Amino acid sequence: MRKYAINLRRKQNCSLVVCYKTKIPEKMEKIKIVGIGGSLTENSNSLFALEYALRGAAELGAETTLFDIDKLNLPMYDTRINHVPPMAQAMCNAVAQAHGLIWCSPLYHGTISGAFKNALDWLELLSNHTPKYLTNKVVGLVSTAGGVQGLQAINTMEFVVRALRGWTVPVTVAIARAWQIFDEKGNLQDPAIEKQLYLLGKEVVLGSRRFAQVEV
Repeated sequence: MRKYAINLRRKQNCSLVVCYKTKIPEKMEKIKIVGIGGSLTENSNSLFALEYALRGAAELGAETTLFDIDKLNLPMYDTRINHVPPMAQAMCNAVAQAHGLIWCSPLYHGTISGAFKNALDWLELLSNHTPKYLTNKVVGLVSTAGGVQGLQAINTMEFVVRALRGWTVPVTVAIARAWQIFDEKGNLQDPAIEKQLYLLGKEVVLGSRRFAQVEV
């Protein structure tokens, strides 16, 4: 994102105030949305759900990229590591270039899966990026559960987004009894949930467009 017209001023007994100007580009670049999700199981329902949400984003013209947790095959994140795995670097590079993200995790024991959390921990590679982490990036959240407590995973992901300086869209999708919702080929059996996933994908694109119009 280009830097544009930052006005700084100080007032007596006040901290630094940053005034942002808004500029609507004549021709906006294509919105890039990155999906991160799935699980280590075959025929992952969370991966299927993520694919549907990304299709919703693509319907509004977004360029989408999906990182499957299983295919990433990431080692446990360790601050002492001397070699960054190529897939971890590729994921972080894609996130850095993205305008928005869609995350999808299964619910394991009341929270997100360990494999999914480990992938998010690798985003620490963006700590020295400008801007840091997920600054000014919009994130949509999806979870899948065998029961009905999927919102717990949504809440956990929202905490992580805040910690990484991102913004979540109001629409979230917590899919209950996911094993009944998808067939083995990943086809959704519930039109209402399909509509929700498409809506979430589109909300991420719309939110990303708004952030892309603000030059900081």
